[in-house]
Amino acid sequence: MNLTGPEIRVLGCLMEKQRTTPDAYPLSLNSLRLACNQSTNREPVVQYDEAVLRDALHRLERRGYTRLASGAGSRAAKYRHLLAEALPMGGDEQAVVCVLMLRGPQTPGELKQRTERMHAFADLGGVHETLERLIGRGLVAVQPRRPGQKEERYVQLLGGEEGEAPGEARAGAPVAIAPAGAPSAHGVPGAVSVPGAVGGLEERVARLELEVARLRAALGDEEEAGGAAEEDAEDAEEAGETFEWA
Repeated sequence: MNLTGPEIRVLGCLMEKQRTTPDAYPLSLNSLRLACNQSTNREPVVQYDEAVLRDALHRLERRGYTRLASGAGSRAAKYRHLLAEALPMGGDEQAVVCVLMLRGPQTPGELKQRTERMHAFADLGGVHETLERLIGRGLVAVQPRRPGQKEERYVQLLGGEEGEAPGEARAGAPVAIAPAGAPSAHGVPGAVSVPGAVGGLEERVARLELEVARLRAALGDEEEAGGAAEEDAEDAEEAGETFEWA
């Protein structure tokens, strides 16, 4: 889906508030701003203004994921999400995806605890079953386990993290491994592919090489100018000595 950070936050907040505070849903723009900028239950913590939220809502509406929900007599515009229609999911799946959108990568234990207000899983087995279904639909992936981590973490695939540059792979991003015998993006069967990593590195190297070349050229010009100044000074000094001798 390739949603931006603000779009992920807006959609996640609308999903959360629909389940946890249904009496206050749909949300006004101000309520949505407060939900997005919460300092708790959010990773990362952000400070979006109304202009950012309006832009995110406009983009989500064009994709068919949100719409204006206030009636003709309503004093404030209110918004609701349409993910249930655009991307049908069960209550358990919505709860898991919502937490992953709002809090980043999570372990199954964290998901069980943090989805409780939206969906009560009986045990960890239920969380794993939901994750497997979401993985099968291409909505969730397993992150490679980092050194010191005891449990695998899961990440949503609806969009990028806040602050992530286009074409750059974030640290700990899911690694896609091509099935045996299947050609990868580089034409090598079964090769490991990290999307955007190679292209991003090549671009950085090219920029660095250009900067080094510019610095060398600038230093060369300074050295030539300095040498010329020294020669002028020496000529002037010699001329002065000749005049005194005469």
